[in-house]
Amino acid sequence: MLFNSIDFAIFLPVVFSLYWFVVHKNLRLQNVLLVLASYLFYGWWDWKFLSLIIVSTLVDYSVGILLAREKIQRNRKILLWVSLFVNIGLLGFFKYFNFFVENFVAAFTLFGAKINPSSLNIILPVGISFYTFQTLSYTIDVYKRKIEPTRDLIAFAAFVSFFPQLVAGPIERAANLLPQFLAKRSFEYKSAVDGLRQILWGLFKKIVIADNSAEFADYIFSNSDDLHGSTLVLGALFFTFQIYGDFSGYSDIAIGTARLFGFNLMQNFAHPYFSRDIAEFWRRWHISLSTWFRDYLYIPLGGSRVARGKVVRNVFIIFIVSGLWHGANWTFIIWGLLNAIYFLPLLLSGRNRNFLGVVAQGKSLPTMKEFILMSSTFGLTVFAWIFFRAESLVHAMNYLSGMVSPTILSVPDIDGKREMLLRIVIIIVFMVVEWFGRDQKYAIEEIGEKMSRSMRWLCYFFIVLVIYFFGNTSKSIEFIYFQF
Repeated sequence: MLFNSIDFAIFLPVVFSLYWFVVHKNLRLQNVLLVLASYLFYGWWDWKFLSLIIVSTLVDYSVGILLAREKIQRNRKILLWVSLFVNIGLLGFFKYFNFFVENFVAAFTLFGAKINPSSLNIILPVGISFYTFQTLSYTIDVYKRKIEPTRDLIAFAAFVSFFPQLVAGPIERAANLLPQFLAKRSFEYKSAVDGLRQILWGLFKKIVIADNSAEFADYIFSNSDDLHGSTLVLGALFFTFQIYGDFSGYSDIAIGTARLFGFNLMQNFAHPYFSRDIAEFWRRWHISLSTWFRDYLYIPLGGSRVARGKVVRNVFIIFIVSGLWHGANWTFIIWGLLNAIYFLPLLLSGRNRNFLGVVAQGKSLPTMKEFILMSSTFGLTVFAWIFFRAESLVHAMNYLSGMVSPTILSVPDIDGKREMLLRIVIIIVFMVVEWFGRDQKYAIEEIGEKMSRSMRWLCYFFIVLVIYFFGNTSKSIEFIYFQF
């Protein structure tokens, strides 16, 4: 079920009404309702894949309880490996089986060997990378004795399958989200209104920014061999705003929806395109995944407190794994490598934590130095996104070759120039709003506090009008990260 669909527009009010008006006096019934609603939400795509969520839930729930009972460290490690084997095994099979088979065959073909591949027509279950990492964090934290396992199976099932963030995050930690399912929840009007406001902003990002950008990005990337370099630059920029509007828009809707039910999810984006270096970008982009890899991979490998050679190894490992997490394609691996190359000089020179605060804090405009730093970081990010978006490495290299040709100075050769110009103006206005809201969790968060009621509603009405008149509402377009 898509957030930007009529189905969800009906589903959400129904679940909300049942949750607060029918079962609100019984915590267990509230959790049962959330589990059933989440399974319905997920099963809307393909009910057969619900079995994977149920398997992960039962395995990690059981492993958590057994870990609490077991005192012998060797046996505790075996239990942890059971969880890792089941979860990573399912993820690896559905997401990477064909990728590794095809590359295995290609490697042997180079040496003249002929192997008949046995690829399967495997459908990737929506959101498997997200809920797998979420439930794994629970088992690992129980193993490390950071949290106590829960004996409430319904609460744990709700934690694993919570529909607002089930298919594209944020990837929550059990220490933050699970206790919220175990505690009594009461309706808070202010929190619910804030949630609705964040949902509205998320829908604007998705329908107006992402889906409109996708129309041009898809056309340009699909016809890149026949277009001028200037047009290819525009295509890369459109995809840059498409993926930001799409993914951060999903996160805003997820976080806002969770607040309607009395839950607080972690912030997943913090205005990353205003970053002054790549290290800051990765503290602000897909925060839940970045911190997951930091805590469960980078630090266990030794982090940056080991010999310099191992530090370099650790950085490349987490960025390559991050790239591979996004999909079974060499383009994602190269995207990860590029970000590792961007990041390493900052880490090795001790400058990776230079920018921890908000850029130009308390000022309307950045300094010239800040502007140059933001522009260069943005440029590096756009370059890496080309590999992320390309269908293959050959496509990416051809795209870059065409982009740096003499035609980069020509007028973009694309139909619908007026529509394209309008979209560019809307993106610029959007980024201005983001800039002035860069110290907030989402750009329009403080509308509720700094504006009068009449002005507040005028802003909401204006955003709705922009979505209606300028949004790509002809069809419900899936979120990009559903494929990961």
